[in-house]
Amino acid sequence: MHADVAQRISDLENEVEVLTKERDKALRKLERDDELRPHQVELLKLQNHLEANALRMIVVFEGRDAAGKGGTIRRVTRYMNEKRYRVVALGKPTEEHRTQWYFQRYVTQFPAGGEMVLFDRSWYSRAMVEPIFGFCTDSEYRAFLTGVTGFEKDLVRQGTILVKLYFSVSKEEQARRFARRLNDPLRQWKLSEVDLQAQDHWDDFTDMKYEMLKHTSTATAPWTIIRSGDKQSARINAMRVILNAVPYEARDPDLDFTPDSDVVISGARELEMMEAQRIRVGRFTN
Repeated sequence: MHADVAQRISDLENEVEVLTKERDKALRKLERDDELRPHQVELLKLQNHLEANALRMIVVFEGRDAAGKGGTIRRVTRYMNEKRYRVVALGKPTEEHRTQWYFQRYVTQFPAGGEMVLFDRSWYSRAMVEPIFGFCTDSEYRAFLTGVTGFEKDLVRQGTILVKLYFSVSKEEQARRFARRLNDPLRQWKLSEVDLQAQDHWDDFTDMKYEMLKHTSTATAPWTIIRSGDKQSARINAMRVILNAVPYEARDPDLDFTPDSDVVISGARELEMMEAQRIRVGRFTN
């Protein structure tokens, strides 16, 4: 009898512990959502400004696998008018695509006046993923680096607002996020064959990142680096960068629009730090 009572008490204690953890997790989520909400309100104002002035806006989300691009895009667009934005995530090019002008399938996705398009990976796949995994030739890769700056300069010259975000995560944090995906049935769909090879190709991606920043971070279309080890901080600061790209009306005077300098780094500054790192230890380490 006493053993049954003790077991029941133990079971109740375990249930209480589980419920407490679930409550704490829900409270943390609510706190994070509340922290994002003022920026999401501002994103609605920005969206209204784009529509009222028939402006076109493109936001490019690049970075390593599991760097937080998709989660940020979901938070950015959560409350937006679905008729005035699109998220574009194109897959591996088909044989037909490979016979076309490289930018062709991206251009068909570009925004009309009053619209924002967010690219979850973009034409910059040719600067990172494609050469590493043999999806393009070396001459195609070099042609891309030569031609993309002129392509973007013309895009901006003709009035499109272009924001290029590169999400940067450490090798250790990427491995932790991959392990979580692998062990969580709700997240396993996020893992692809390319993802599973990302850790093995870490140094290759770092080298390609350096070359991409060196050749394509220009005065007209600069890269902005988002340190994304802390997902919440990365999301808020990415929103700030997007909001600061457009001089829309009626900004909340009480909201801080200044990006955290520990999280948001210019492409030029990232290049300087990578070069200093290579001089100091003989190679890039992140």
